[in-house]
This record gives sequence, C-alpha cells and structure tokens, in this order.
Amino acid sequence: MLTKLLRIFMSTLAAFLGVQTEQNRQRDFQSSSPLPFIIMGIVLAIGLVLTLIFIVSQVLS
Repeated sequence: MLTKLLRIFMSTLAAFLGVQTEQNRQRDFQSSSPLPFIIMGIVLAIGLVLTLIFIVSQVLS
C-alpha cells in the first residue's frame, strides 16, 4: 500500500512539474482508476497554494 501511494505521489509530482516520462505516463494510464491521481493532484495543488501564501506572508511581514 505504501509503495503504491509513493508511486502515485511521485508520478503526480512529476506530471505536476512537467517532467513525466512516457513510460511512467503509459503505466499510469493503464491504472484501473484515475481517482487516486486526481486526489493526489488536488492535495499537491493545495500544498502549493498554502506554501506560496506562507512565503508571501513571511516576505511582507
């Protein structure tokens, strides 16, 4: 379970940054459900926004 979660995280992060390999992309698209990738993408997007808010608040204070 942990290795699958880590694989989903790493794959989503690579796609998020635009450095996903074709082999990994093909493997991900053969997955039975896109839901884990969607949820991980939302979590990463929220994390990015919160990090940016934190950095901006630190710079402005």
